[in-house]
Amino acid sequence: MDTIINKSTISQELSCTDRSSHAMVAMAPAAGLVLASLAVVLATTLWKAAVHLVWRPYAVARAFQRQGIRGPAYRFFVGNNEEVMAMRAATADDVLDLGSHDIIARVMPQYKAWVASYGKIFLSWSGYTPSLCVGDHDMVKQILSNKTGLYAKPNPGPNFLALLGKGLVFSDGDDWARHRRIVHPAFTMDKLKMMTRTMAECAGDMVRPWEALAAASDGGVARVDDVGQQFVELTADVISHTAFGSSYREGKEVFMAQRELQYIAFSTMNNVRVPGLEYLPTKTNLRRRQLTGKVRGTLMAIIRERQAAAKEAKGYGNDLLGLMLEANASAGAGGQKAAAISMDEIIDECKTFFFAGHDTTSHLLTWAIFLLGTHPEWQQKLREEVLRECGGTGTPLHGDALNKLKLVSPCLSHHSDPLNAHSTTTSDTHFTCDR
Repeated sequence: MDTIINKSTISQELSCTDRSSHAMVAMAPAAGLVLASLAVVLATTLWKAAVHLVWRPYAVARAFQRQGIRGPAYRFFVGNNEEVMAMRAATADDVLDLGSHDIIARVMPQYKAWVASYGKIFLSWSGYTPSLCVGDHDMVKQILSNKTGLYAKPNPGPNFLALLGKGLVFSDGDDWARHRRIVHPAFTMDKLKMMTRTMAECAGDMVRPWEALAAASDGGVARVDDVGQQFVELTADVISHTAFGSSYREGKEVFMAQRELQYIAFSTMNNVRVPGLEYLPTKTNLRRRQLTGKVRGTLMAIIRERQAAAKEAKGYGNDLLGLMLEANASAGAGGQKAAAISMDEIIDECKTFFFAGHDTTSHLLTWAIFLLGTHPEWQQKLREEVLRECGGTGTPLHGDALNKLKLVSPCLSHHSDPLNAHSTTTSDTHFTCDR
């Protein structure tokens, strides 16, 4: 077979081959540049990680040691977290004597062990973040009263921010002052006294079934189970009514979402925080975002409804949210918008008092009932004082009468500190209710 060679075809193929070789030669420097850039980024990242995870903990520990402050040894990346969890697991089943208030050994055993080993001031590690524990009264007073900004509030992480928002609890400096100017008018004593009747009605709804149980039992004594959970529901009702007034049903929806956010925050509290991890589509992150969106959407709908009512001269309302919105509108009047806070900041403050208003109070009530159950002589004294100053069943409760309770107020104030720590021991406790 004869082969016919076309010169033009050969020329085209040679030309294409030449262009390809030139392209490959041109791509080689570009690929090398990309690899070099990646190597620089990787080396920088590794260097920063080494600084934060190795050199900085060593330098911080040495600096405190020179001042006579020691503490448990830092462990790479996890700090003292594993040690803390092991101590808590070891004391999880411990039962305190009825007359003992020494809760530290039960709920925070690491502090008792470290104070015994290193003194009242020691350095510990939450992951790779140092924590200075100060047990000296004068030094604590100095730190809390310091206004220079040297003692900044720590970054709480995404889970606690979702729960509490960046309100008064986590804001600092000028932001804290601006928030406080807006929040304070809602919590003056006169405003809180106006809500006494609402609080009494919510408490009455909870107590009436107890009274019915006592009336139907022999001797007028009834057994009430799981009082701690009933107080959680009571304080949720109170904060929903006092904070959101006529919008309390939506407030209860916020409460349910906040309870789940609280579980997420506390269950991940001892996890080592890795930068950027909160953006990954994990089950916890996705659920946190969903709940955060629900809380924000519900509260924003209530706020817009109040703003619309205010434009129609109906006012913002006399509940906590309405008082805050009114104070914020007054602060932003006259072109002084810098003195006001945004609606997202209002929502953050709602999150803060929603959590603080029901969680701490429910623990306080549970602990107080427990103490009254174990000290019947004081139970009788407080009952007599309440009946004498506030009146019996059916008598409207006035806020001014609360100032006359010279025994009740000190009892609640004296036993308010250990409540959060005791929350882990209340869920399965049974109490006897005497009518």
